[in-house]
Amino acid sequence: MVKDATTVWGNCLQVIRESIGEQSYKTWFEPIVPTSLVNNVLTIQVPSQFFYEWLEEHYVSLLKKVIFQELGSEGRLEYSIIVDRGNAANKPQTVNLPTKKIPQAVVNSYQPEQQVIRNPFESKTIDRNYLNSQLNPSYVFENYIEGDCNRLARSAGYAVANKPGTTSFNPLMVYGGVGLGKTHLVQAIGNHIKSHAPEKFVLYVSSEKFVNQFVESVKTNSMQDFANFYLLVDILIIDDVQFLSGKEKTQEMFFHIFNHLHQSGKQIIMTSDCPPRDLKGLEERLLSRFKWGLTADLQSPDFETRMAIIQKKMQSDGIDIPENVIEYLAYSVDTNVRELEGVLISLIAQSSLNRKEIDLELAKNALKHIIEDVETEVNLDFIQKTVAEYFNVTLDSLKAKTRKKEIVTARQVAMYFAKEYTSHSLKSIGYHFGGRDHSTVIHSVQTVSDLIDTDKKFKASIQELQKKFKSKNS
Repeated sequence: MVKDATTVWGNCLQVIRESIGEQSYKTWFEPIVPTSLVNNVLTIQVPSQFFYEWLEEHYVSLLKKVIFQELGSEGRLEYSIIVDRGNAANKPQTVNLPTKKIPQAVVNSYQPEQQVIRNPFESKTIDRNYLNSQLNPSYVFENYIEGDCNRLARSAGYAVANKPGTTSFNPLMVYGGVGLGKTHLVQAIGNHIKSHAPEKFVLYVSSEKFVNQFVESVKTNSMQDFANFYLLVDILIIDDVQFLSGKEKTQEMFFHIFNHLHQSGKQIIMTSDCPPRDLKGLEERLLSRFKWGLTADLQSPDFETRMAIIQKKMQSDGIDIPENVIEYLAYSVDTNVRELEGVLISLIAQSSLNRKEIDLELAKNALKHIIEDVETEVNLDFIQKTVAEYFNVTLDSLKAKTRKKEIVTARQVAMYFAKEYTSHSLKSIGYHFGGRDHSTVIHSVQTVSDLIDTDKKFKASIQELQKKFKSKNS
């Protein structure tokens, strides 16, 4: 009877499946494809060099045994390895390698190995409070406010959440400073996938925990359990990958896990405090893979987004807050979302403890030690009032649609100083001058700049106003 590669390997798998744990079998043997059987040499294709090395290190005795049973003492096993050259545009190449030579005595004395996969999160050194996916259920898309500062990242995240592993956004890398919503966004992706595809294994883990788990697996000689566990994940979310910097062995393990998951069509999502090109202490081969998919940044929220965040937060807590208080808070806290939320919590606490309605006075008194007092700074309100008084026009007229020359000039000057003295975006400045668009602001700034260069009287007026703003800042 003539044997073929598929039949021989199928017979081998029956013995292998009975000899090892089910999860180990699914992880390490189901992906293998028999390719040829020539002169008692069975060639099997494995997904990566890491796969080959793992089989040789942990299962070579078992493989030798089953090959001996199927093909006799002359039987041999060779691997066809898919070699990833790090360029997604090129098709993977394959190389053939023979199995390592094992003394016959080892084959004959082989005893089936019973393996039990241990969840690395059950280690005594790891926080046991969060198992399974480790996702915070409050981090969802519904309460993640979209703005110019995060639109690309949020849109890409939502696309990944609906079709994990099948979009070109794999891996998805989200980067940005502290408190800008990276963790919220990536966990929102995970929660969305879990609610719409509960059969998929979603795992969120910080890089620090990943490192601690790996170190623990090395100490307890359970690296196989560690790798097995992560190779079973369908959507892997790694937070703060910059923490892997300088940890060479952990990077090597993550590199192999990354490769295996990516080649298997699984989704990888990461966060970082900077773009991949600025990450230091990471292997080049790892950085090149970070760039395969989409890299999207999160920026500090603009004024409109801060307003929306405050409104959403207060609505979810069932609290009414006046518009002028919302504007005051949005003006005052322009760094990150986390600080803004902290300020809101403090304001709510002060209102509750003092049994007072939230108004502008309470906001200023309660938060004077937390945020800078905007009354001591040049802000849009102060600029508009000062310019309106100087040109003897009303404050409302600066925001109105009127095209009277004296009002247009005052409005353009106010926009010019808003651009110079505040951190507001052009869109935000236009919004506070009657909802005008950013092109109007650009035109106003350019017009004032030109008049300063050509009109001495106008230049003197601008210098006089500048003294008022400088004294306010001093």
